Amino acid sequence: MNHHDEATLRPLTLTWVRRHLEAGERIVGAEALHGGATADMRRLAIGTRDGGARHLVLRSFVGPTRQGPAEDLLRREADGLTTLTSTGVPAPGLVAVDPTATHCEFPSLLMTHLPGRTVLGEEGLERRLSMLARQLVAVHAVRPTVRPREYMALTTADTVVPPIGADAAVWAAAIDVIRRPPPRYEGCLLHGDFQPGNVLFDLPHPAGAAGARITGVVDWAAASWGPADLDVAHCSTNLALLHGPAWGLRFTEAYQAAGGMLTAADEWLYWQVRKPLAFSEELQSVAQPWREAGRTELTTRAVEERLDAYVTSLMNALG
Repeated sequence: MNHHDEATLRPLTLTWVRRHLEAGERIVGAEALHGGATADMRRLAIGTRDGGARHLVLRSFVGPTRQGPAEDLLRREADGLTTLTSTGVPAPGLVAVDPTATHCEFPSLLMTHLPGRTVLGEEGLERRLSMLARQLVAVHAVRPTVRPREYMALTTADTVVPPIGADAAVWAAAIDVIRRPPPRYEGCLLHGDFQPGNVLFDLPHPAGAAGARITGVVDWAAASWGPADLDVAHCSTNLALLHGPAWGLRFTEAYQAAGGMLTAADEWLYWQVRKPLAFSEELQSVAQPWREAGRTELTTRAVEERLDAYVTSLMNALG
């Protein structure tokens, strides 16, 4: 990641950001962050009046998004960050948002920068798993004053893409599960994309040592209202693909051990299997950021095989 001067910001965006700085502050650098294919993410170094420095993060949607219009995503993220202020969940603070690109070249959001880094490797996984579970329980315990919009499940029985070589009978049975109407549920605040790529850790060395802590939960653009099971299933599926199928089921157990409540056992499978079936439609784009972050062995084929094994383990767990 190269440091650039503020010239990397487009002129209108630069003016907008400057307007939201404290008196006497200036932008002294900008650095590209990994932010996905559609969001352009930059960490801005801000020189403070007393000669110190602080950082802000600028998210700009420069192209179409899979999750819907950029305006909706940014409004949802802004609302989510506002909801989380003073809750104890370590989320960025909202500085400003321009969801309709009234001031900036593209729809944009400016927020505070959190310390820490994402960890996608195997070392210290057992310890991180329980930390992730406790953090997700804390997210679900937040009671927003304004309820976010209801979750949307885009995957249907007809859009699932079983991996090549998968057990056709197992996948047919899994797809049959989501043909049913969704079970009734107690709603809560959902992050919408809670997974290791969106959680920051302050890690001592070695990474598995005691003293590690979560310093931030980022990317609240998919925040919504729905069953806790959906967030749990989403994180479980990510862990199953990153580390092997057993880790998906272990995350569900860790969430419950941390005090999290899931739906009744007979309805559990509906939510749990819905997420890996949704992943089947976009495995290529799921695995690419992991490879860029150093997990080069996670080819699309390797991730397909893990997804197949995970769906099989979920169906067996019910049986």
